[in-house]
Amino acid sequence: MNAADLAALAARLDHVFRDPALLRLALTHPSAAEARATNGPSYERLEFLGDRVLALVMAEWLLERHPREREGLIARRHAELVRREALAQVAEALGLGAHLILSRAEEEQGGRDKPAMLADACEAVIGALYLDGGLEPARAFVRARWGVLVEGHGAAPKDAKTALQEWLQGRGLPLPTYEEVGRAGPEHAPVFRIAAVGGGARTEGEGPSKRVAEQAAAAALLARLSGQASTT
Repeated sequence: MNAADLAALAARLDHVFRDPALLRLALTHPSAAEARATNGPSYERLEFLGDRVLALVMAEWLLERHPREREGLIARRHAELVRREALAQVAEALGLGAHLILSRAEEEQGGRDKPAMLADACEAVIGALYLDGGLEPARAFVRARWGVLVEGHGAAPKDAKTALQEWLQGRGLPLPTYEEVGRAGPEHAPVFRIAAVGGGARTEGEGPSKRVAEQAAAAALLARLSGQASTT
């Protein structure tokens, strides 16, 4: 990425970087870093920071917008708005994929369009904004780019586990059970596999934590059960 491309992206972020190298680093995928002889840094540390900054800014925003709503409902809204899908949507709208610095192999595998990669880079950009200018530019970016998503949340969403439980209870069926059936990946970034059982069916889900994997398994089970019900 040349300086002009970097400046164009910074303009879309509405921030003048005192240290443009931070923005470049936020766009550097680990594959590109590993491909260098020096095995230089990638966006992973900024991603870690950006995840925490986004969580803080979103929590602050939701408490401000919903002063009378209970913590549990706020937590559901928050989970929806900081999840990977929301981050990828923001990154796509920003055109972040075109600016990613990738290895040749990752580029050929369509890395610029991978939602997980876009989400990670989006978090890294938030981290770069925070390090370069403090909380205010990070907050301004989140409020500008998440505005449509926040406005689209009327009633607080139900998480998949709650929705599945209510679906089963409404039909007089036992509550679902969850069981860890596998774990893969390195110790610092594990991938959990959880099975959800209920309503005479069983599905599995994966995620970077047991909670996320349970939600994925519950969503899959609810989709299966409700689909079976609609065809009978």
